[in-house]
Amino acid sequence: MKAIMIQGAGSNVGKSLLVAGLCRAAVRRGLSVAPFKPQNMSNNAAVTADGGEIGRAQALQARAAGLEPVTAMNPVLLKPESETGAQVVVRGRRRATLKARDYGKMKGELLPEVLAAFHELGAGRDLVIVEGAGSPAEVNLRAGDIANMGFAEAAGVPVVLVGDIERGGVIAQLVGTHAVLPEGDRALIKGFAINKFRGDPHLFHEGMEIIAARTGWAPLGILPHLAAAAKLPAEDVIDLARPLARGGALKVAVPRLPRIANFDDLDPLAAEPGVELTLVPPGQPLPGDAALVLIPGSKSTLSDLAAFRAEGWDIDLAAHLRRGGHVLGLCGGYQMLGRTIDDPEGIEGPPGTAPGLGLLDVATTMHPEKRLTRVNGTDRESGAPLTGYEIHIGRTEGPDAARPWLTVEGQPEGAASPDGRVRGSYLHGLFASDAFRAAYLARLGAPSLPGFEDGVEAALDALADHIEAHLDVDALLALAAAPVSSGQKYRGGPGAEPPAALS
Repeated sequence: MKAIMIQGAGSNVGKSLLVAGLCRAAVRRGLSVAPFKPQNMSNNAAVTADGGEIGRAQALQARAAGLEPVTAMNPVLLKPESETGAQVVVRGRRRATLKARDYGKMKGELLPEVLAAFHELGAGRDLVIVEGAGSPAEVNLRAGDIANMGFAEAAGVPVVLVGDIERGGVIAQLVGTHAVLPEGDRALIKGFAINKFRGDPHLFHEGMEIIAARTGWAPLGILPHLAAAAKLPAEDVIDLARPLARGGALKVAVPRLPRIANFDDLDPLAAEPGVELTLVPPGQPLPGDAALVLIPGSKSTLSDLAAFRAEGWDIDLAAHLRRGGHVLGLCGGYQMLGRTIDDPEGIEGPPGTAPGLGLLDVATTMHPEKRLTRVNGTDRESGAPLTGYEIHIGRTEGPDAARPWLTVEGQPEGAASPDGRVRGSYLHGLFASDAFRAAYLARLGAPSLPGFEDGVEAALDALADHIEAHLDVDALLALAAAPVSSGQKYRGGPGAEPPAALS
């Protein structure tokens, strides 16, 4: 099996989208390709075809490769629940909730499962494109590593290191990584690329030469900033800082919860020209002119509910309703809207019951068994079809659930207040369905444009075009066939011929 691993000289350098674009480019070349990420940390998850969950970025990469997402693409997923602990998901299923130090002791034990998933995924395929996590320069985490060099060494996969010039100091990022890595890890890196360049790339030609001379790694090109990439679903919460508003007449306010999850629910709304989507950060009130307040999913409902109150957003929300506004809660946001949230087994913290916002006459009880499923449904008012997915551990019941506003797989779903202005549902991804989104926005007096999914496909194609234009993809794919112990150094760039031994 041929494979190449894309690692970053830091977090959020653009690895996820680079892998997605390379997957689409490889498919265009007639290759059978699959994405793989040994370990991911994200609360933005996707439900897979085999009934598990993986990072949302791997689901997008699978789409770019023309594949259904499966758990083998991301065998270890860490879902942060606090500043020091996370839920550990292995092959799509929750295995434990651990503090960081305890996971540090456990992660080495997961390497056999990671390698098994990698080889399972690659069987019969031409290429696997692997994404690292964080940076290999975090050498304090090297012992037992399964995310970066530990995996690359164990699987025998060559590495391309990516630097983010937008942050500044990209020469130090790459040369500094070379300096701190042990010699064996340095030898695994065969090439490097620069991402998010603005301006004339030729102005950094000398910088590329300096990095190549100091590291011996092959310069594979400079990727200019691509505006179209903003149309693709974001995985990292840091990406929520990007502009979401379009300046439309309908204002939708979304409180940024500390443990916000599955926030790709927002992307279809942000793409609507008639919608102004405002992500409200901590320290700011919910805007008084919003027509809709959307409370998103949460990985830690009880702690995010406490944070919601601490910000005074519960007072803002009550005023919003007095002004005639609408409220929608999705998944964890739905749970928050009820009368109580009961966690008898202490799944999210100490066992106990907390009062909800009291805007829906329902109550939620947490259960250890997580519901993971992809579904089809309809909007009960308009009959518009929709698709989505469920990924939650709670069960919600009560009088307002007798007013479901969705039908999912033939069963009633969601709850609504008597006047219909407060609604909740466990369904994620429903706004990606054009007909449903149009019907929902029409009730709020806003128009809608169809073609959201077509826009994602077009953005993936644009990303692949961009990569083909600015990276030496031929040389990168040649490196995938190179033995990692060869020690050869290719000093070419875009348009140069790789050495015969690497061809």
